[in-house]
Amino acid sequence: MADPTKIRFSIDRGGTFTDIYAEVPGEPGFRVVKLLSEDPRNYDDAPREGIRRVLADVTGLDIPKNRVPEEMIEWIRMGTTVATNALLERKGARCALLVTRGFRDILQIGNQDRPDIFDLKIRKPELLYESVVEADERLRLLRDDEDEPEAPVVRGVTGERLVVIEALDPESLRPPLQQILDQGIRSLAVVFMHAYAWPDHEQAVGRLAREMGFAQISLSSQVMPMVKLVARGDTTMTDAYLNPHIRSYLDSFREGFEGGLSDADLLFMQSDGGLARADDFTGSRAILSGPAGGVVGYAMTTFSDSAGQPVIGFDMGGTSTDVSRFGGGYELAFETETAGVRIQAPQLQIKTVAAGGGSRLFFDNGMFLVGPESSGAHPGPVCYRKGGFLSVTDANLVLGRLQPDYFPHIFGLTEDQPLDLKAARDAMETLTQEINAYTNRSGNNAMTVEEVAMGFLRVANETMVRPIREISVMRGFDIKEHILATFGGAGAQHACAIARSLGISKIFIHRFSGILSAYGIGLANVVAERQQPAAMVYGKSAYRKLQEQLAAIQADAERELAAQGFSADRITAVRYLNMRYHGTDTALMIPEPDDGDFEAAFKATYRREFGFDLTDRDIHVDDLRVRAQGQAAGLRKVPIFAAEGAAVPVDRQPCYFEDAWCETAIFRMADLKAGHAIDGPAIIIQDAATIVVEPDCRATVSRYGDIQIQVGEGSAERLDTRVDPVRLSIFSNLFMSIAEQMGRMLQKTAISTNIKERLDFSCALFGPTGNLVANAPHLPVHLGSMSAAVKEQIRRQAGNLVPGDVLVSNHPAAGGSHLPDITVITPVFRDDRIIFWVASRGHHADIGGISPGSMPPGSRRIEEEGACISSFKLVENGIFQEAGISDLLLAPGRLTPLPGRPAISGTRLLADNISDLKAQVAANQKGIELVLEMVDHYGLDGVQAYMGHVQDAAETAVRSRLQDLSRAKGMGEKDTVTAVDYLDDGSPIVLSLTIDRRDGSAVFDFAGTGLEIWGNCNAPAAVTRSAILYSLRCLIEKDLPLNDGCLIPITIHIPKGSLLDPSIEAAVVGGNVLTSQRVVDVVLKAFGVVAASQGCMNNFTFGNDRFGYYETIAGGAGAGPTWDGQTGVHTHMTNTRITDPEILERRYPILLREFSIRQGSGGDGQHRGGDGLVREVEFLEPLNMAILSERRVFAPYGLEGGKPGRRGENIFIHQDGRRLNLGAKNEIIASPGDRFRILTPGGGGFGKKACITKK
Repeated sequence: MADPTKIRFSIDRGGTFTDIYAEVPGEPGFRVVKLLSEDPRNYDDAPREGIRRVLADVTGLDIPKNRVPEEMIEWIRMGTTVATNALLERKGARCALLVTRGFRDILQIGNQDRPDIFDLKIRKPELLYESVVEADERLRLLRDDEDEPEAPVVRGVTGERLVVIEALDPESLRPPLQQILDQGIRSLAVVFMHAYAWPDHEQAVGRLAREMGFAQISLSSQVMPMVKLVARGDTTMTDAYLNPHIRSYLDSFREGFEGGLSDADLLFMQSDGGLARADDFTGSRAILSGPAGGVVGYAMTTFSDSAGQPVIGFDMGGTSTDVSRFGGGYELAFETETAGVRIQAPQLQIKTVAAGGGSRLFFDNGMFLVGPESSGAHPGPVCYRKGGFLSVTDANLVLGRLQPDYFPHIFGLTEDQPLDLKAARDAMETLTQEINAYTNRSGNNAMTVEEVAMGFLRVANETMVRPIREISVMRGFDIKEHILATFGGAGAQHACAIARSLGISKIFIHRFSGILSAYGIGLANVVAERQQPAAMVYGKSAYRKLQEQLAAIQADAERELAAQGFSADRITAVRYLNMRYHGTDTALMIPEPDDGDFEAAFKATYRREFGFDLTDRDIHVDDLRVRAQGQAAGLRKVPIFAAEGAAVPVDRQPCYFEDAWCETAIFRMADLKAGHAIDGPAIIIQDAATIVVEPDCRATVSRYGDIQIQVGEGSAERLDTRVDPVRLSIFSNLFMSIAEQMGRMLQKTAISTNIKERLDFSCALFGPTGNLVANAPHLPVHLGSMSAAVKEQIRRQAGNLVPGDVLVSNHPAAGGSHLPDITVITPVFRDDRIIFWVASRGHHADIGGISPGSMPPGSRRIEEEGACISSFKLVENGIFQEAGISDLLLAPGRLTPLPGRPAISGTRLLADNISDLKAQVAANQKGIELVLEMVDHYGLDGVQAYMGHVQDAAETAVRSRLQDLSRAKGMGEKDTVTAVDYLDDGSPIVLSLTIDRRDGSAVFDFAGTGLEIWGNCNAPAAVTRSAILYSLRCLIEKDLPLNDGCLIPITIHIPKGSLLDPSIEAAVVGGNVLTSQRVVDVVLKAFGVVAASQGCMNNFTFGNDRFGYYETIAGGAGAGPTWDGQTGVHTHMTNTRITDPEILERRYPILLREFSIRQGSGGDGQHRGGDGLVREVEFLEPLNMAILSERRVFAPYGLEGGKPGRRGENIFIHQDGRRLNLGAKNEIIASPGDRFRILTPGGGGFGKKACITKK
């Protein structure tokens, strides 16, 4: 029972500020304290200092800072960024990793993708561990139809059978573990392959490590028993790295209280929205500790069970904005990434965008840019009086939306000054002059300071709207049906504009919106979670077993809560099954419905999320989960007095809205009473937030002091077709957002590993003539080539299309790259004419040909590579033409091969092809909906005008950058540089690059390039176009819309009949994945900006008549003038992920023996090239295996004296030990026990390594 004489503390310790909400006896029943999280001159710990100040205020006593009494404290609940900050700043404990032999580098390699595809200076976060030990232990899963071998077989907790290939000898680990202890490392993460299913080996290590004296031992099978080695390993390492740091903080926090908090409950908010005892609070579950409080806060105060209206949470802070959704239950994600670390633990689904009050304002290439750089708390925005940077907060101040007289005076070096309006306006005036100097060249009218500031707010708002659409519209929810719950220090300044943009009519701003995360933590329940892996097909017999297992782990969770003092009537539990369709990787965590029918609930959720069902497929259960909650005594709601008259403003000040200054009433929240209504424009000053009520909006005050705003309907905009830099920025975001949302729809709805997991796809938006308007940053090799495919379909089909038609093509002669990349193209109609095109390109795992996986290393003609589709109506009048497309995909099997050539097959995965093509159609349909929505709002003339304007902006940026590069290289006004490189067969790729600095144009002339190859490294001309476009975007080094405008200053000459423009019959499968990389290397070599990267994608396929598997393998990146090349990443024209080792072995008859870094394979130099990788697989049944690679003859070159990286190697190892060099391109039939070892190339070094001579 709650003690009315004691005080409850609810605290959010954020990165900049610490917020304390205290429920106290007497009137008004609460206290609010806000402190700097770090202020070492005045206190050691902000949460404890806040508690001390509240106690001093309530008791009137002088309380010492490090002897805080606790007899008046009932409980303390805290959310904290202690763990998050330690992860971001890499300030956790010194750690070691113990991992299965062959996987010492698995956490460093991760998914092998790079975070920014256009950044040549590839950056990856610092590792969390210092030392690695490999354990001689190995398990493998037995397939259901596989006989048991002679080796020991065990039954895992999932019910699966596992072969113990190599049993662990724990004593063999004692010497290396002792060496780790001798280094002063006391924290150990243990991550073994398949330990989620059979944890015995990890448990044996745990016992040994405890005996030896390790203080922190994190076993992956205990931290998160879920399949996926990389994510589970990262999560385990996060616990090992952060738990000692958390324990240290907790100890220091408790020490400042007289009794060490022995008599008060201390609970911490976890990332999943539940509270945990301090001793159970772990690093992997602490990452979203603070933001989770805000979600609980608005969920418990805004959502009404009776009304059922869902809520969007909008938490705008200083450096970023968090958005989330609540529709009656907390929406959780089970695999996320924070600070470059994959976390496999339940977290509330919170999307973060780098836009906040401190986001910096820039003008570049004719566009307004907001962020992602932040001015931070120090020095902060210009108005903070610390020499800061022009930021969103400055724009709000200049427009009168922040009032210095009603804002805390905490700025300047002495931290007692008001916001500096003059400095903010002066800085905005300077930027306005720069903008006008640029726009006047185009004949545009000069902008005022107010128009510029307002423009930046519009761009910022559009940036924040994008993730809100992602968590709602992209998941099948109608955004207009939601309430916008706004909180955070800056959110209420933007809420009306955000709501209008989304079509939301109701805003809710809690009484304590400025500290809602702290308040929400006080409303949360204590949670005990249990999770157990499974591996069974859902059905009647499985249902009984699942219910028994769920009951057992539920009882265990409830016992934990009972031990904490919760009675049975205060404990509730929800059961979940993690379910997926057979052959897919998308599992959905399904709560048990009232009728117990998990299958129906799964299918309904799948339909809502993805728009369709997968019929005739088994449903698999991967995990069981129980979330038990102890209903803790929460905070009381404190009502306010009712209004007896109209609200009276304390002031009136001018405030800028849209296009004019308006006299705006200013109210203090403390003066408002329940029932007061305020029409906009108005400003309401809360203790920790400023609320802007825009014109045509009405705010009302609730009984409990909350603000509800009814948002008036915005009118459709009709644009002036002349370019406006603000609109240019907004439309650039809008066009890109359409392509991005198409990509998310495709990833969601596809079933193949290639598209859903490896992300081997691209989506784009095109103008009515087929020019690229926006391409989401998916795969660079698709960037420029898709417009060629669209233009070819326009040429063939434009007069033959009606609404409801969808085209498909993959032929290189029709703008394709290689045959597995199938492009689905849909016209966007308006009033019976085509106004835009949308397209999606995805790599299909098999489309026939002479090899499973459709990546044959020995193909000689295009028909040997699979189904060729020049142009076909995939959907006609809204009807999917399944029979027609199936016939085309199976057609290669009816071909007669040339004499002496292998037999040709039709597709081996027809069902997957059809499902993925339907997903591409769905992605295009999402694009159409978004385009038409944009046209309805802005008008067709305006939208199409800005389609042209964004291309003009890209053209200007490219011309400017070419001029800069010409000067930097010391070239003449019109000058030429050359570069050449060679494919492994000796074919040259020759480039003569001429830059004309007078107009910023360039000619890329490939005269001298080798002839068409009697092989498959020929590349369609569209691939070279993509390589040039990608290279230019990398050289610009700015966040620029990627479209056909980039190529307007560019002339490309490719000799007809060369390997870069081959005949229609030529084999091209390697051109897309190999030659494209070499073209980029040659272009960047001509500019002299970076040494050669691995120049390859290391395409590895295996399969049989039942399946085909395809992967690309990363290597080393080239070094540059100021940076080392990155190790073990995909470079340039690809960025596909690699399948997790445990998923790979679960799905396919292979054993992954090694996946590690090829140490020393990067070229030496002043800056070293990145190292390549080693990947070795063992085959468990007869399979066709193929490798398609490059850089096995010519090494990746260095630049400016840098040494070359090592060449790649492909080694086939027979089970009898005989080793064969397969060369760069080959295929072989593998027998059980055979192995294939791939050593990928390193990157070239840059600059001569300095020599140090000893005297």
